[in-house]
Amino acid sequence: MKKGKKSCKINKQNLMLILGVDTSCDDTSIATLKIKNQKSKIKDIEVLSSVVSSQEKLHAKYGGVWPAMAQREHEKNLVFVLEKALKEAKSIGQKENGNGKKITEKKQKTLSKILEREPLLKENLLKFLNKYQKPKIEAIAVTIGPGLEPCLWQGLNFAKALAFMWEIPIIPVNHLEGHLVSCFLQKTGKNFQFSIFNFQKKIWPAMGLIVSGGHTQLVLIKKIGDYKIIGQTLDDAAGECFDKTARILGLGYPGGPKIATLAAKATSLPTPNYQIPNNLPRPMMSSKNFDFSFSGLKTAVLYTWQKIPQKQKTSKMKTALAHEIQQAIIDVLLHKAIRAASTFKAKSFLLCGGVSANKELRKQFSEKLKAEKPSLGLLTAENGFFTDNGAMIALSGLCNLKKKQKFPFKNIRANGNLNI
Repeated sequence: MKKGKKSCKINKQNLMLILGVDTSCDDTSIATLKIKNQKSKIKDIEVLSSVVSSQEKLHAKYGGVWPAMAQREHEKNLVFVLEKALKEAKSIGQKENGNGKKITEKKQKTLSKILEREPLLKENLLKFLNKYQKPKIEAIAVTIGPGLEPCLWQGLNFAKALAFMWEIPIIPVNHLEGHLVSCFLQKTGKNFQFSIFNFQKKIWPAMGLIVSGGHTQLVLIKKIGDYKIIGQTLDDAAGECFDKTARILGLGYPGGPKIATLAAKATSLPTPNYQIPNNLPRPMMSSKNFDFSFSGLKTAVLYTWQKIPQKQKTSKMKTALAHEIQQAIIDVLLHKAIRAASTFKAKSFLLCGGVSANKELRKQFSEKLKAEKPSLGLLTAENGFFTDNGAMIALSGLCNLKKKQKFPFKNIRANGNLNI
């Protein structure tokens, strides 16, 4: 990212609040982080709030995310999610009896220019700004990519508008880095705390597996901010494969949770495969590289399902096939990931992304590492932080502040194809 004039540094005060905003797909996510400092060094980080407005039910009838609808929903929801996040963080106060600075005509004109393509967002934001005092937020971290570009722009323009009105810096964040650092979310007591800055060099280099609806990547991590992709899907991502195969079986959207729920019931079936004509393939598992391919698995599921007589397409058959689909994906991910960790002599492993919410995937990863790589520590996010969320974006933004990067306000743009 290019350097500019505006920047935000870790202050010398005891406390600092950062807002994290993510609209990369169909979830509107905003979180508030509290950073405790001691002599300009980070002592502790706490998630004061993490609010997610899901559009899952809206897109379910279409079998996947409809970008235009997702964009409109973000425009409708952003201000309300912000209000809820700040209230949960106890970081917001109403203006009383007209107290507080009024929005000048000049500022309103600039705000209109920033949100010229989002009239409803502008209307909602002006109501919010007129109602509430400026919170003690000192920086805003926002996802700029990768993701659905129309959705990304909603979050970015919203963050730019807030940064302008509150006169605070904006920090552009790579969504994939957000997923990687989500592995450092630790659940302690009532709140979520991070220990990312307390880890010593012994965890580096680490191997990261980002596995989601849009990405399946193996990333060598020398340290936070220093990444190298060593393998990735050549076609469908693992999460996309879950969605498409679930659609073939008529299970609905999102496919990952539907397949996982059915697969968990498979142990009660008379035989492991319950008369599935053939075991499904494990694409590219024997290839010498670290790339993935899941389109062939999707096609194999389609052909297998078509060959099964209609009378045999029972709930038990769907359960057995769901189990085989899940296991095929897990087998490939496990094999490639452990071989990559061994090849690059990783000291720890980071498993992240929406698909890492799959309990069986995490269970088998943990068991396999203990059996074959007992010295390799496994880090995953806590429940609630597997899928897209604002907390991981805020944390990634904080990591960029630690590197003392500078970000030009006007030149920050959304990029749906951004890579890590």
